[in-house]
Amino acid sequence: MPALVLVGAQWGDEGKGKATDLLGGRVDYVVRYQGGNNAGHTVVIGDERYALHLLPSGILTPTCTPVIGNGVVIDPGVMLKELAGLNDRGIDTSRLRVSADAHIITPYHIELDKLTERFLGKQKIGTTGRGIGPAYQDKFARIGIRVQDLFDEKILHQKVSNALDTRNQVFVKVYNRRPFDVDAVVEELVGYAEQLAPYVADTSLLLNNALDEDKLVLLEGSQGTLLDVDHGTYPFVTSSNPTTGGACAGSGIGPTRIDRAIGILKAYTTRVGAGPFPTELHDADGERLRQVGGEVGVTTGRDRRCGWFDAPIARYATRVNGLTDMFLTKLDVLTGWDEIPVCVAYEVDGQRVDEVPTTQTDFHHAKPIYENLPGWQEDISGARSIEDLPQAARDYVAFLEDASNCRISAIGVGQDRDATIVVHDLVS
Repeated sequence: MPALVLVGAQWGDEGKGKATDLLGGRVDYVVRYQGGNNAGHTVVIGDERYALHLLPSGILTPTCTPVIGNGVVIDPGVMLKELAGLNDRGIDTSRLRVSADAHIITPYHIELDKLTERFLGKQKIGTTGRGIGPAYQDKFARIGIRVQDLFDEKILHQKVSNALDTRNQVFVKVYNRRPFDVDAVVEELVGYAEQLAPYVADTSLLLNNALDEDKLVLLEGSQGTLLDVDHGTYPFVTSSNPTTGGACAGSGIGPTRIDRAIGILKAYTTRVGAGPFPTELHDADGERLRQVGGEVGVTTGRDRRCGWFDAPIARYATRVNGLTDMFLTKLDVLTGWDEIPVCVAYEVDGQRVDEVPTTQTDFHHAKPIYENLPGWQEDISGARSIEDLPQAARDYVAFLEDASNCRISAIGVGQDRDATIVVHDLVS
């Protein structure tokens, strides 16, 4: 059976956790393939709300095996704390499997992340300060620490010493900070080994064997397309590839084993952190979207920047990811507006541009060109079929589908687990 990829089609926070959880009852494996605890998924089950930062959303589904792939960077303390929190709430976390090849976030990565942002001042990227970027830097500089290294103290000591030969020079000579002690870092990391051991596996082998056995594997990206280090609004991006191309490298599954890519996007647009955002609203409409949509970052606690739906970005996400389907979330948030603007193109230096501009400069200066659609006043949170929606809401969905160059197969109309309209089956 082929694998599916679930990817954010905007700047992250689109509701991937809800989509993954919706599919979880039919999916055998849910895999996080990149990022770290700089992302957040909120899943609501009945009266219970779960905020997941590092763990795959499938951990809340008893019949599903959640997997953290080799492309993820892991803060072991955060992971163990998150597992303990779920265990305390009666969630069985023993099914989790973690790649032995995933890289570890160390205390010096976290410190370097915070210092770098502080010294950048007005030019800061807006990172979460959790060490994700520096951990990826060390990975690609070939001085990183992997999960498997925690189980061989001699190798771990050699690798930490090698990494700190470089990093401590930066702490002392650039930032005027004390150097990290190699032995202290090794002692902290070794302390996690026994607790992590039951979860560690060859996850690439596990997943490929599962596909051979006709199991359904869902690959879950964190962040979103416009935060991809290659395809996002660079340099205001994350340090990995949330796009579908990153799913193969970050999980150990070959591209021929994936046949469906599902993009998640809100019925409007949000982003956290610095960077361009053509449809951002600085008025009462923006504040209303923030309040009604509960737009506060799950991981950061920061208010999200809010704006109207951006069709050029949706088309870009369709193209870059090869999307076959879209899951539109938070349609209910738009209830109550008389008119709802949709950005259909940009104006750049007096010229109309229908696609995302090629250069960073042009994107920073892009002004949205809007088309206004009729709004609706009816409460749609109880809708469970497209026919249940008022005509204006159906027309809005149809307009976004056409403007995005991708069919909308599911629509979120509320926070509850079952508050979803399925237009086309996302699995079969």
